[in-house]
Amino acid sequence: MNGAKVKLRALEPEDVEILYRWENDRSIWHLSTTIVPLSRFALEQYVIGSGQDLYTSRQLRLIIDLLKPINGLQTIGSIDLFEFEPTHQRAGVGILILKEFRGKGYASEALELLISYAFETLQLHQLFCNISPENSESSRLFESKGFQYVGTKKEWNRVRNNWQDESMFQLINHSHKS
Repeated sequence: MNGAKVKLRALEPEDVEILYRWENDRSIWHLSTTIVPLSRFALEQYVIGSGQDLYTSRQLRLIIDLLKPINGLQTIGSIDLFEFEPTHQRAGVGILILKEFRGKGYASEALELLISYAFETLQLHQLFCNISPENSESSRLFESKGFQYVGTKKEWNRVRNNWQDESMFQLINHSHKS
């Protein structure tokens, strides 16, 4: 899936090294349920299994690559569908963009591409995302694509021995008739 500045692509074996760095970066563990380091072997197995049918694995990770590499860097992040529920035609969305590439429109374009894929190809009825209320940058990104705030889960996540709320946003595909 290509946009003007980025493309979304499937995981490849050469992505294990960058996944290893991202998945073991403790500074972002609070954004997911990660609490232990992942081995290269575990990530190799994950990449091998990533070719599974979405209906079997219930998740999809796509790599975000720049169409024109900057300073030799091409891969700048990933975007995920998770908790895919074919019966209810919904999935969660998560996105990671390397810090030095934030604020340049790459996340916005990647999210647009994923929304289009989810609604047009997968025929999903809705997408959702969960964001820490302190992460205003992510909230603005998702709201700019039409996601609406639907509520706060109080003291939902434990981060460094403190409880943090989590905001939930949804995007409903009103053009989809099932």
